[in-house]
Amino acid sequence: MADAVGNKDAKNYYLDTPVTDNGFFAKGLGNTDWGMKNRLSRLFNPKSGNTVMLAFDHGYIMGPTAGLERLDVTIAPLCEYADVLMGTRGAIRSCIPPTLNKAVCLRATHDTSVFFDDMSVGSGLGCDIEDAIRMNASALAIQCFVGGAGERDSLETLCRAADAGYKYGIPILGVTAVGKEMERTPRYFSTASRLLAELGASFVKTYYCEGFEKVVASCPVPIVIAGGKKLPEQEALEMCYKAMASGAHGVDMGRNVFQSEHPAEMMSAIRKVVHEGFNGAEAFEFYQDAIH
Repeated sequence: MADAVGNKDAKNYYLDTPVTDNGFFAKGLGNTDWGMKNRLSRLFNPKSGNTVMLAFDHGYIMGPTAGLERLDVTIAPLCEYADVLMGTRGAIRSCIPPTLNKAVCLRATHDTSVFFDDMSVGSGLGCDIEDAIRMNASALAIQCFVGGAGERDSLETLCRAADAGYKYGIPILGVTAVGKEMERTPRYFSTASRLLAELGASFVKTYYCEGFEKVVASCPVPIVIAGGKKLPEQEALEMCYKAMASGAHGVDMGRNVFQSEHPAEMMSAIRKVVHEGFNGAEAFEFYQDAIH
């Protein structure tokens, strides 16, 4: 049995060797069944292989925050620019028109609120698979606290969600949380991402960092990056570009979109990076032209 003592640090990521083509465009997912692949083809654009996700699930731990005071006013109009809507069942049912034909990645875990010292303690499944099917979800998002006090419980939740997901053909997005006690290093993100993939996540959401190409290379399923805190638009677009250039297959942006002064134009600029290969400078120029 492997242990943490005496292991050698990873060195060879074979960055120059393409990932083996397993008969399906999404990395590492060629051996899943038809229903799973069909949902993945809604989550990821089969032409570019990438996705632009709009995250507005912040209220499940933060309550109303800037830009999310009225989801029907601020978020619903932005949905047309996204490939995937990332939200809770309560927010989607109450504020997003059911006529909107977009893939849904349903936030399916509950965590403790911002009033609690350690978010990882007391996390668990907040939506069962039957309700996800009723909502026509294309994926379920499971938050995991690798390195936190709640690591064991959150990984158990991921495993049980993966069991249900494979039973019904619904992909699971493993989300690497970053708490106060967790590292923000390539070593942490590569370990956490690999762990979630090996436990059954169909794709992983994590944070961009220096050396991100090694994080991506060591994860056997697609990675999308979290937007994180609000950045100036130019910095956010540059981060998107660097992540995509390092091998990420998309972004899940929230605050960098709905807290922007021009959210729709920002979403359009992000799409240029993710689906059309714009670099950060080109995307920012597009953004400036769009707002003027």
